[in-house]
Amino acid sequence: MNDPSEASSEAAQRPREYVVMKFGGTSVEDAAAIRRLCRLVERPSSLRPVVVVSALAKVTDQLMHAGWAAAAGSLDSAREILQVLRQRHETVARGLAKDDERRRLLREFVIEFKAVDKMLAVIASEKAFAPCAQDKLLGTGESFSSKLVQSALQSAGIDAVLVDARECIITDAAHARATPLWEETNARLQAVLWPLLESGRVPVLGGFIGATRDGISTTLGRGGSDFSASIVGAGVYARRIEIWTDVDGIMTTDPNLCPDARRVPRMSFDEAADLAYFGAKVLHPATLVPAMRSNIPVWVLNSRNPECAGTEIVANCEGDGVKAITAKRGVAIVDVEPVRWFAPELLREVFDVFERHQHSLDLLSASRGSLALLVSSVSALPAIADELKGMANVRWENHKALVCLVGEQVRRRPELASQAFRAIGDIDVRMICQGASERNISFLVDESRAVEAVERLHQAFFAKSRPAIDLDASLVMCQAEVTWHGAD
Repeated sequence: MNDPSEASSEAAQRPREYVVMKFGGTSVEDAAAIRRLCRLVERPSSLRPVVVVSALAKVTDQLMHAGWAAAAGSLDSAREILQVLRQRHETVARGLAKDDERRRLLREFVIEFKAVDKMLAVIASEKAFAPCAQDKLLGTGESFSSKLVQSALQSAGIDAVLVDARECIITDAAHARATPLWEETNARLQAVLWPLLESGRVPVLGGFIGATRDGISTTLGRGGSDFSASIVGAGVYARRIEIWTDVDGIMTTDPNLCPDARRVPRMSFDEAADLAYFGAKVLHPATLVPAMRSNIPVWVLNSRNPECAGTEIVANCEGDGVKAITAKRGVAIVDVEPVRWFAPELLREVFDVFERHQHSLDLLSASRGSLALLVSSVSALPAIADELKGMANVRWENHKALVCLVGEQVRRRPELASQAFRAIGDIDVRMICQGASERNISFLVDESRAVEAVERLHQAFFAKSRPAIDLDASLVMCQAEVTWHGAD
C-alpha cells in the first residue's frame, strides 16, 4: 500500500500549483470570522486554493456532551444542546448568505439537524455512545461548517464547490483515531479535486472526517482537521499548506503562560512535531507526517492578523539551539518496582499490560531496580497495578507537568542544559529526560510550578540580554534521575 511520498509518474510531472488553506474553529467561529476567511481565499495568488475547515469553535465539544447526555438517559438535555447549536448555525447563515441562497441553506440545516436529532435518539435507546456513533455524530460539525463556508464564498463571488471529505479520505475502521488508506485516498483526492482545481473552482472540505471503504463515517482524532489538510496537500501535490489559526504562528512558548512569547519564524518538521507531542496546541501531532514525506512546507498563520509572516515549517532548518518551550500538564509518574528482581520479562509484561488497557506511555526510564513511566491519564492504573500484582508493585503520583525544551541538536550542546538547570535550580525536578531524537530535553516538575518553570526558562533563553552561562550549574543534574530513552 502506498504512502503519501509515492507519487505516480503523472503526479510527479504535474506542476505544484495548489495551496491547501485550513481554517481552524476560531477562524470560522462566526459570520465575521468566515468573512475574513473569504477575503483570504480571494487574495490574488498564483496558487489555486483548496479550503479545509474545522467545525465552528467549541461545536465538537458540545456534540460530544450531547452524545454522552443521550447515552446517560438525558435525551432532553441532549436536545437542548442541539437546539443551541442549530440556532448558532442559523444565525451565522443569516449573517453570510442572501435571499435564495440563505433560504436554501436554512432548509438544508432543518433537514440535517433533524438527522442529528435521530442520531441522539438512537444513542439514547441503546444507552451507549460507541466510537462508531461518536464518529457519525461528531463529524456533523464539519459538515455544517463546510456548508456555511461554501455558501459564504459563493456569496462573495468565488466559485466554490462543496466536496464531502468522506468521499475522498478513505480510512481503516479504527473509530475516533482512523488512519488513511493512502493509495485509495490519494487516488480519490486526485480524481475529485484535480478537475475542479483545473477548471478554476475552489473545493471546500470539512476536516477531521473520513469514511471506510464501505462508507461508514470515521474521524481522524481530535485536532484531526490539521491532519486532513496535510493529507489533502500531499494527495494533490500542493506547493504549500497553510494552517490558519488565531495566533501569529508557532511561539517560543504559550503566550497564556508567558506574555513575552515570541513568534518562531522558521523551524523544521521534526522540531514542530516534537512541540506538538509535548503539549503545544498549535498543531495536531500527526499533522506533519504526510507533508513531511512529500516535502511540502507548512505555514502557521493568523486569520485575524494575515499580514504577519507566521511560521514556516520545512524539512530542514539551519541553526540549532532552543527554539521553543512547552509544558504538558496533567502528567503522572508511575513507579514499577519488581517484587524480586528486575528481569527482561518484566519490561515486556509491563508493555503488554499497558497495551491491553489501551494506555499509552509518554516516556520511560529504566534502572537496574525499577521502571519509571510517564502517562497522561491514570484511569486504567488501578487495573494495571492489579494485573501486575505478584510481579511488581505499582505506585503513581498525579499532578505533574513535563516541561520541554525543543530545538535541533539541543542534546549535543551541554551548555544549554547548564543554562536550563541554572534557571530552575531551586525547583524540585523529579525526572530529566533527553529524547533519542536529540531535539528535546524535558523536566518533570510539580504541576503547581510548571508556569514558573516555563517563565524562568523563557527568560533564560529568549530575553534580550541573557545572563552568562554557568557551566557548574550542570551539577544540578545529580539531584534528579536521568533517562536517555524518549518517546520519539
